[in-house]
Amino acid sequence: MAMTVHCDVVSAEKKIYSGLVEMLIATGTEGELGIQFGHAPLLSALKPGAVRIIKQGGAEEILYVSGGYIEVQPNLVTLMADSAIRAKDVDEAAALEAQKEAEKALANKSGEFEYSRAAAELAEAAAQLRTIQKLRKNLR
Repeated sequence: MAMTVHCDVVSAEKKIYSGLVEMLIATGTEGELGIQFGHAPLLSALKPGAVRIIKQGGAEEILYVSGGYIEVQPNLVTLMADSAIRAKDVDEAAALEAQKEAEKALANKSGEFEYSRAAAELAEAAAQLRTIQKLRKNLR
């Protein structure tokens, strides 16, 4: 049996996951992070996207986080997300609509327009869609 570490995933609204994990994979601002038992202490900001949790026993769960931070301590991994939901609960139709609206806002150069907000919305919608694709790929 693989070595495990306790992991908590929390958002501003609620605790999403708490339990022993063999590995947690997330995207930090400096690249992909793979956290296992014995990992060096770490604090990193997270990019929006998928977080893969490989639970004790090998079962896998995929979450979507819109950003946040991960803290790694010797016996505990804490992922504090701005918002987090299970990948199976991501609304694909809403993400596609948000992506279309953000693309339309970026293309429309006239009138009152906040480029950075539209770009952030587009990035978040694209990250949600990538998370759904990862979930579908794992279910096959």
